[in-house]
Amino acid sequence: MELPIYQVDAFTSRIFGGNPAAVIPLEAWLDDDLLQSIAAENNLSETAFFVPTSGLFHLRWFTPTVEVDLCGHATLATAHVLFAELGIRSDTLTFDSASGVLKVERVSDQLILDFPAYELTPSNVDETLRLGLGATPCEAHKTRDLLAVFESQDQVAALAPNFAQLAQVEALVVIATAPGDDCDFVSRCFAPRGGIDEDPVTGSAHCTLTPYWAQRLGKTTMQARQISARGGELSVELRGDRVLIGGQAQLYLRGSIRVSEEGE
Repeated sequence: MELPIYQVDAFTSRIFGGNPAAVIPLEAWLDDDLLQSIAAENNLSETAFFVPTSGLFHLRWFTPTVEVDLCGHATLATAHVLFAELGIRSDTLTFDSASGVLKVERVSDQLILDFPAYELTPSNVDETLRLGLGATPCEAHKTRDLLAVFESQDQVAALAPNFAQLAQVEALVVIATAPGDDCDFVSRCFAPRGGIDEDPVTGSAHCTLTPYWAQRLGKTTMQARQISARGGELSVELRGDRVLIGGQAQLYLRGSIRVSEEGE
């Protein structure tokens, strides 16, 4: 069996920037073990699979080791494939996912994700977090993820985490953030529990970052950068209980893969 595959760099205006994701269109769902094996073979932070259904697209995301409930950069990559490669003419896409209905709108040269805003709960800065990050944040907040807030961009850039220790933190993603030197805020994202030590650009983390910084800065529209080695740029807006996350995407690869339904 041959399947089409695309690799897209998301949240960047240039190839070799942002976060690469694989996108695989399907006509019907394959066995979950096979989907996970394909994601492991791709060895990217996320592989997205989608199936057209009832006027929308059922979308799922896999890291090399687990399926996740929400992924921003792979959703952006999927939308780019549908618009630029598969000829979807509408300017709005609707996805059915484990996080409910998600929409992506094409606006000029950007794709705008409509994602849920996470509610933050203050959390203790405990020894596990300090040892994992190798530094002490000034505050922490819990959502699906764990937000660790630092005073400066330089502190976030200098982090050298102990990933084995950081995997003990009860969160899918540990997000380190601080005010930005040339943007509203910066972040780095670590997900050793999901098989990803550092994620280059993490759209879903901005479901946590956006409501935090909107309250702190007193503004709802902001510019953000993820300061990983590859780097990424995002525009974000808090709109009620939703977060709009905008970015660009660049196609790197189109091809096909050969698999069997038994994964052999």
